[in-house]
Amino acid sequence: MKKIIYTGQSAEELFGAREEMSMAAEQTVREIIQNVRANGDKALKSYAAKFDGYTGDLYVTDEEIQEAMASLDPAYIRTLQHSIDNISEFHRAQKRTGFEIKRPGVVLGERIIPVKRAGLYIPGGTAAYPSTLLMNAIPAKIAGVEEIIVATPVKADGKVKPEVLTAAKMCGVTRILKIGGAQAIAALAYGTESVPRVDKITGPGNIFVATAKRLVASEVCGIDMVAGPSEILVVADEYANPVHVAADLLSQAEHDKLASALLICTSGTLADAVMAEIQRQVKLLPRVEIAGASIDSNCKIIVCPDTDTAIEVANEYAPEHLELCIQNARENLEKVKNAGSVFLGYNTPEAVGDYYAGANHTLPTSGTARFASPLGVDDFVKTTQYMEYTPEALEAAAEDIISFAESEGLTAHGESVAVRFRK
Repeated sequence: MKKIIYTGQSAEELFGAREEMSMAAEQTVREIIQNVRANGDKALKSYAAKFDGYTGDLYVTDEEIQEAMASLDPAYIRTLQHSIDNISEFHRAQKRTGFEIKRPGVVLGERIIPVKRAGLYIPGGTAAYPSTLLMNAIPAKIAGVEEIIVATPVKADGKVKPEVLTAAKMCGVTRILKIGGAQAIAALAYGTESVPRVDKITGPGNIFVATAKRLVASEVCGIDMVAGPSEILVVADEYANPVHVAADLLSQAEHDKLASALLICTSGTLADAVMAEIQRQVKLLPRVEIAGASIDSNCKIIVCPDTDTAIEVANEYAPEHLELCIQNARENLEKVKNAGSVFLGYNTPEAVGDYYAGANHTLPTSGTARFASPLGVDDFVKTTQYMEYTPEALEAAAEDIISFAESEGLTAHGESVAVRFRK
């Protein structure tokens, strides 16, 4: 954990270079993809046994889902439903309907068409994430995707966390595949005897999953994004509570050892208080080893002269999660240009967005918020444009079209119009 006084340094000078996508895993991932393409289900079962010790069926059964739902406290199922309601409301507002333009003799338009089949990758390593399932499955369902296939790794016992199974059932997931890693991405992208080929793959994963997504995206299948380690950047003024700020930073540090927890504040006193609170609170966490490693390696506290400067530095960094723990946070929102999701005020911790508020928590990382967007309904649709000209409208436009075609040396283009009016 480092404290730095801002004197005009760039974001890279302040925070260091982002973790680059490692190429070390690429050869291994290519071999896995080729094996799955060549050997299908046999390869999937072989990898499940090798990496996870699992030798059972590839898919979760209806009985397993029913048992999972029965095992959960009804209060937790109500919690899931509240989250589903909030996430659904937000994503329904994203849904587009296309448009049509009419001019004399001309109709132009754009249709919004959902992909037919989506594959959702849900991690199952150091933790299992029903929230990730909600954030991926709900926008897919609202978009109109016909078939939603979840892939998630299991251990030797073949058990998927009951919270994940219940969330999947409540969101209308079609099937759940007990396969993880690059092999799951390969199966979804190319298909096997029992896994249908999907049109789009979304969801986070480790370096092997991320590498596999990048490779299949260049060949055969759409993806949402190639996500890096989780990030939170808190902009705080002198009125922020250091206990709360430290807790918010640790909420991301506990994700993994590569996660970044960053603070830009306008008060040296607050900076010192937050540093002390982090050291106190981290020792109390069950995931202290992970959070502690993240804080030791990737936590930086920058002291800036004012909030405008702090937001400028935040924009240059383009964080995944940005908390504005400042007075008049709403009034400062328009100054934010680069962030995956923004949490406004002293009482909107990042965890609200992870689980409950309704906005998506699958967000651009590693500075890609400069040009990328959170996961949403648009990730599960494509657009098709159409146009129709009457003979009179085409004749009126013929001279312009032919002239344009000839300027590019494409005379056959122009001839396809001219031939319709030659006597």
